[in-house]
Amino acid sequence: MTEPEHRFAQGRSFGVAADVYERSRPPYPADAVAWLLPDHADHVLDLGAGTGKLTRQLVDGRRRVVAVEPLEQMRETGRAAVPGVEFREGTAEQIPLVDASVDVVLVAQAWHWVDPQRALPEVARVLAPGGRLGLLWNDRDERVDWVRELGQIMHEGASVIRDGDRPTIGAPFGPMQTFTVEWVHRIDPQTLLDMVTSRSYFITAPDERKATTLEAVQDLLETHPALRGRSEIDLPYTTRCFRADLVAG
Repeated sequence: MTEPEHRFAQGRSFGVAADVYERSRPPYPADAVAWLLPDHADHVLDLGAGTGKLTRQLVDGRRRVVAVEPLEQMRETGRAAVPGVEFREGTAEQIPLVDASVDVVLVAQAWHWVDPQRALPEVARVLAPGGRLGLLWNDRDERVDWVRELGQIMHEGASVIRDGDRPTIGAPFGPMQTFTVEWVHRIDPQTLLDMVTSRSYFITAPDERKATTLEAVQDLLETHPALRGRSEIDLPYTTRCFRADLVAG
């Protein structure tokens, strides 16, 4: 399988795990969302919205929010989770909106799945003059030893599509700015296990590897001093944010 084919297969794998994705993936810190949103953002596009993990944080009674997501199962779960928001089928390379119709395009946990050479002109097309593209990722903070061990277990033998440390946003956008938020997501042990099973490289792995991974995570929960006997777990995250504004042509 070629790299593009592998990326496409992993990106399309989430549909079969839409429910577990919805219940186990973390939200995004309010400071990150506020930094990405321009003051004038009345019309917002959540691109690659998944089950609406970010979408629900954009709804404030004033903004018009549209969610675009390629996978039907994710859209259906998102519609149930965020009533009143329109979920449309589409991709970053083919956005189902008219020209200059939104003030900001936000992409959470998904830009690494797209083809930037095709996506950037398409995002620029749907943005109004002076509009903004904002990207963000939640990363588990592996400076904490048990989180690092968890990552090693999850990635063992897996073919992982990595998003990289710094995406590239080029023309027709101006200079890219960055912002980082460190925060903690409090979950129970089952949610941690569910989070592991929601990853694309787990979903697409052979059954034997899945079983081995879950056994190792369960062993970590039962033996690590920071986790053993805990009904609640503090999972530290670092949220990386990037924004760039559309330059007048």
